[in-house]
Amino acid sequence: MLVLFTDTDTDMTPRMAEEYGYRLISMPYSIEDKNIYPYVDFDEFNAHEFYDVLRSGVVPKTSALNVDEYKEYFEPVFANGDDILYLHFSKNMSGTFNAMEIAARELLEKYPERKFDAIDTNGISIGSLILLEQAGEMYKRGAGVEEIRRFIEEENRRYAIYFFADDLSFFKRSGRVSGLAGAMGTLLSIRPIMHINDEGKLVSIGKEKGRKKALERLISTVIELGDEVEKHRIIITHSDAPEIVEEAERMLKAHFGENLDIELIDVNPTVGCHCGPSTVGICFRAKHR
Repeated sequence: MLVLFTDTDTDMTPRMAEEYGYRLISMPYSIEDKNIYPYVDFDEFNAHEFYDVLRSGVVPKTSALNVDEYKEYFEPVFANGDDILYLHFSKNMSGTFNAMEIAARELLEKYPERKFDAIDTNGISIGSLILLEQAGEMYKRGAGVEEIRRFIEEENRRYAIYFFADDLSFFKRSGRVSGLAGAMGTLLSIRPIMHINDEGKLVSIGKEKGRKKALERLISTVIELGDEVEKHRIIITHSDAPEIVEEAERMLKAHFGENLDIELIDVNPTVGCHCGPSTVGICFRAKHR
């Protein structure tokens, strides 16, 4: 039997994991030196409460899983005689996959008859989730590793994610912008417009002053870059910015039609530690990323 894994950095929740057939690896973060594992240390993610804590000035941190933690996820599957396919967020955004590879290699020495496959979605958050939902449907229909791999490799460059950050100080802490740029950008209400490129890396492509202009830039990007958008699902993610999301949904439906398939998702807390509150992103079928 093939067992499907993903991780919480893809915005997958336990409810969704059950629906699509995934086992969920929890990617940790820490607040005031307390390590927290999403959906292990709590059952439901309270996004409003979490992002209000960040607004109060608390500085969260993230950390990679170690080899033993990966083994705790994978070994029971191998011991049960099953193989593993792990669809994960971009390797270019974290060093955690070095530990994953060591864990898998050591376990395969112990269970040489088993197989371990990993597929990089070259995305994160909803940029991965939009592919995982479709791959999960394939898995439930009986698709194997190679069929799912071909799908991910063919499709991951056809789904683009663009977003803007409300507070540059969080990206400053994670090294995405310089300290001066982060401070000045926040003071001047500058919102950087970012996306995930073909290599699975975060790239800044411009900036807008104020939320209204930033949102208009996102919507115009969907319109200009979109490929038969009305025939494919769109996912909007946000870190406790419901008013902006409501306006984004209204603008998209005004252009593409009221029947547009839109899914709304909270940015998971581990990714939220880097982007901060009131970040908004849109993932859509595109001509290219």
